Amino acid sequence: MARVSFKDAVTGGWPLAGTFMKTPSVEVFEVLMRSGLDVICLDAEHAPFDRAALNPILAVARAAGFPALVRVASAAPDNILQALDLGATGVVVPHVGDGAAARAVARAARFGAGGRGYAGSSRWAGYATRTMHDILAQSAEETVVIAQIEDPGAVLAADDIAAADGVDALFLGPADLSVAYGKTSQDSPELRAAFARVGQAAAAHGKGFMTFVPDAARAAALRCHGVSGFFIASEHAWMLAGARAEVAGIRAIETDKVPPVG
Repeated sequence: MARVSFKDAVTGGWPLAGTFMKTPSVEVFEVLMRSGLDVICLDAEHAPFDRAALNPILAVARAAGFPALVRVASAAPDNILQALDLGATGVVVPHVGDGAAARAVARAARFGAGGRGYAGSSRWAGYATRTMHDILAQSAEETVVIAQIEDPGAVLAADDIAAADGVDALFLGPADLSVAYGKTSQDSPELRAAFARVGQAAAAHGKGFMTFVPDAARAAALRCHGVSGFFIASEHAWMLAGARAEVAGIRAIETDKVPPVG
């Protein structure tokens, strides 16, 4: 990540390791930053992150120069504005269904007529210590907008979504999309076809292509579709996996003690 900016890495197809963070805790964020991850996404859609919970974590991320995204609760412009003003490097926006929705999301995250409201007094802008010229330049160079494709109609509209100016990457949501296809697992011909179609759209328009994966093995299997950004599990999944592995090790210890009954 030292050679290119995070935004250039996203759009340039660099392999990126991220995760979704579900616990609104500065300490959890600090631990995850030490893991070697390239990016952490605070999940304000499915986890208890409100503005107050996002605030201290994004302060730490901004101070450390670490890329932090926010998956906003919805595409509402105020959700996008607040995440960016607090210091997020970018936003992941759920259920972007077509090109018009993608263009609206991009407009809400960018400065200009009808777009993101300007305030030079936010954390992201340096608390009124920087010029408007510098702040606008920072937005153009840094802010990342990621559109989640989670519905069958969005897959069909993937090319139009990818063509939207200001959208930097497409994120295929395999769980929501599988459910929308009427499946009970994330292994179906429909999902494989969706990966292929969305990957082709992202590549055709020079946009990044991201997805959720449970582990690195699944990430490797998806490289054939051009996916380069992988949000691996979450801290919840990693805590469970680590704890279960060690508990299994204890259970496997041979002993002549008889376990208690009752």
